[in-house]
Amino acid sequence: MKKGLKRFFLLLLLLLVGGGGLLIGKLGWWPVPDSGATPSVVAETEHDHGKDGTQYTCGMHPMVIVDEPGSCPICGMDLIPLKTSGSGSANKAQSQQERTIKYWVAPMDPSYIRDEPGKSPMGMDLVPVYEDQAAAGSLISIDPVTTQNMGVRTASVKRMDLSRSIRTVGLVAYSEPQQYAINTKIGGWIEKLYVNESGQQVEKGQPLLEIYSPDLVSAQEEFLLALKNRDALAQSSFPEIAASGQQLLEAARRRLQLWDISATQIARLEKNLQVEKTLTLHAPQKGVVSMKMVQEGQFAKPGTDLLTISDISKVWVQADIYESELPWVQVGQQATIILPFVSSKEVTAILDYIYPYMDPQTRTVKARFVIDNSDFELKPDMYVNVHLQTSPIQNALTVPAEAVLYSGKKTTVFVKRGAGKFEPRQIKTGIQDDQGNLQVVQGLLDGETVVTSAQFMFDSESKLREAIAKMREPQASPPQPPVVEEAELDDLFSDETDANQSLEALFE
Repeated sequence: MKKGLKRFFLLLLLLLVGGGGLLIGKLGWWPVPDSGATPSVVAETEHDHGKDGTQYTCGMHPMVIVDEPGSCPICGMDLIPLKTSGSGSANKAQSQQERTIKYWVAPMDPSYIRDEPGKSPMGMDLVPVYEDQAAAGSLISIDPVTTQNMGVRTASVKRMDLSRSIRTVGLVAYSEPQQYAINTKIGGWIEKLYVNESGQQVEKGQPLLEIYSPDLVSAQEEFLLALKNRDALAQSSFPEIAASGQQLLEAARRRLQLWDISATQIARLEKNLQVEKTLTLHAPQKGVVSMKMVQEGQFAKPGTDLLTISDISKVWVQADIYESELPWVQVGQQATIILPFVSSKEVTAILDYIYPYMDPQTRTVKARFVIDNSDFELKPDMYVNVHLQTSPIQNALTVPAEAVLYSGKKTTVFVKRGAGKFEPRQIKTGIQDDQGNLQVVQGLLDGETVVTSAQFMFDSESKLREAIAKMREPQASPPQPPVVEEAELDDLFSDETDANQSLEALFE
């Protein structure tokens, strides 16, 4: 009898505990492990869907998800049907053998894709991406009517030669190696100027000016004394004395040469034995006087620049190249120099040099062209137009520049996947030509189709779908009440008195 009563109380306790657990689980009171979702969303997603399986959400508050149409409890807006992304549970249930691999992607870099398996730059194995998946973000599914209403346009990813024509402004400048500064190594007074006008043309060896210097007169007198001393010592019976006279004469000659006294003038001095009061300076090269800093009668210190002679039979054209255009510019490229002041005459030139520094005021780099100017049509400091035809980049993978969406560090395009589905994909871009074609370095395959309009709506839709998909991740099933074996219950309750006390405590 005692054993039968004990079994009766045990069965009653099991019914109470099991029925209460079912009731608690049904009412949603049983604790559910936290999975990062909002508690209100968890409670809603655990409900059964409507008859047609459609759920509704708010466009402004995606955390609101209900089974019936109505208004948002937060902002009052009408709820809209919730569309599941292409990577939902239905796709996961599909057999992997029936799925088609779209491309292969690097695990750590979603922009590194290939059309065959291999290794990523970091040495990791590429992972497959199937037709119903996206490497980053969620697939967007839009019906054709909505796509047409949005004015969605697409373009193909294709390979082509990228080229760019750069039009800029150039400044005519002197050829620096063809400029010469005229100065004197001795101090003195300018007695006469043979070239007394700026812009005057001179020939090589032409007299420029005469300078009077007391030091020069003393040097000539010393040379004449050394000449007489050599002749006097030449008759000596001691060879050493005769040699010293010759050495003294050579030292005086060398002094005159270091002061730029020409060999002709020294020979004339040695022949005539007459000291010349002034020193004549001659032109070292033909050209024009581009700068004149001296007047007749002026005193000139040693090293003072008196004239500047520039040969303008060849001139430089320095063109401004912006930073964004530098990848296109290379030495040896051909350019057309347009002279707007000569009825838009065109002159062909070759890019000779790219300066290794930037102008801080204009934020440009100078590119130099050497042009023949034998007819003197080009004048220094004139402006000209420069049309530079750059070298093409062969077989580059390109998309229209309007297809790329820039958001912070990410560069995104939307790839059409068929059946109204679009995939947001990160890419890496290169240079852009003047026709609006942008080079794709990484992230796309030849022949794919990208969206060229309405990208901002696609981007917002993609982020909304991704947020909702994260909130609607399957929740962990609630824990079940523990099952207690009969043997364990026998150990739990030792006699009828303990069972009665436990039952009374349960109903208190």
